[in-house]
Amino acid sequence: MTQSIKKYIYFASDFHFGIPDRQSSLVREKRFIRWLNMVEKDAEAIYLMGDLFDFWFEFKTVVPKGFTRLFSKLSDLTDKGIPVHFFKGNHDLWAFDYLNEESGVIIHNDTQEITLKGKKFFLAHGDGLGPGDFRYKFMKKVFLSKFHQFLFQWFHPDLGMNIGYYFSRGSRISNMIKEGKDEKYILEEKEYLLIFSREMAVQKPDIDYFVFGHRHVPTNLKISEKANCIILGDWVKHYSYGKFDGETFEIKYFEQE
Repeated sequence: MTQSIKKYIYFASDFHFGIPDRQSSLVREKRFIRWLNMVEKDAEAIYLMGDLFDFWFEFKTVVPKGFTRLFSKLSDLTDKGIPVHFFKGNHDLWAFDYLNEESGVIIHNDTQEITLKGKKFFLAHGDGLGPGDFRYKFMKKVFLSKFHQFLFQWFHPDLGMNIGYYFSRGSRISNMIKEGKDEKYILEEKEYLLIFSREMAVQKPDIDYFVFGHRHVPTNLKISEKANCIILGDWVKHYSYGKFDGETFEIKYFEQE
C-alpha cells in the first residue's frame, strides 16, 4: 500500500517579470518555473499574490509578447488539477481574463478571506491597505476606472506597452534589480501592513494568518495571541515563498547560495 504524499499550500509574490530587461527577466522567469516544477509534486494549491508582471495590459485581441514558458507552466499545473490563484498587484491591475481563459488561473480582484486546511486566512497583494499613502490610493482608483482603461486600449499595442515599460524600467523596483539592492525595511510601528493587520485582528479575531506581497521584505510576525502577519518577500532579490502544512506557515528561500 503506497503512502499518500503530504500536501502543502504554497504562496509567492512580486516577480516583476519584464524588467529591467528581457534577458535578466528571463533568468528569473526560468528560476520561478524551476520552483513551480518542484512544488507541483506536493502542492494542494498555489497562490501568486500579485505583481507577476511589472507592467501588463490586455488589449481586446492582443496580449503582451513573451512569457511563453510561464504561461505554459501555469497551464500545465491547472491541467493537472492544481489550483493556481492570482491576486492582482499594483503593477498588473490591468490583468483581465487572459490568465483565466488560457491558463485556468483563478483571478482575484480584491482581498479574500478563506479557510485553508482549517485555518482562516486574509489574503491580499497589500497595496492601498492601512493608513496614509493617499496619493497612491487616488491613483489606484484612476487606474481601475473603466473609462481610463477604455481610453488606454485605443493606443496601438506597441505604443501602449512601450509607454508602460518606459516607466517600469525607470522604477524603484527596476533599479533595485539592476543594483542588487533590497527593499528598505520600515520599523514595525510604521509598517502599514502590520498596522493594518493588527487593526483587522481586533475586528476579525478569527483570522489566523494575514498574508501579503507588495512590500518585498520577508516577514513572519505574531501580531496577536492568535494571528501572524506574513509578507512574502519577492522574486527580485530574495526568491522567497510561503509554505503552509495546516499547522505551520514557513517562509523559505529557493536556490539560495
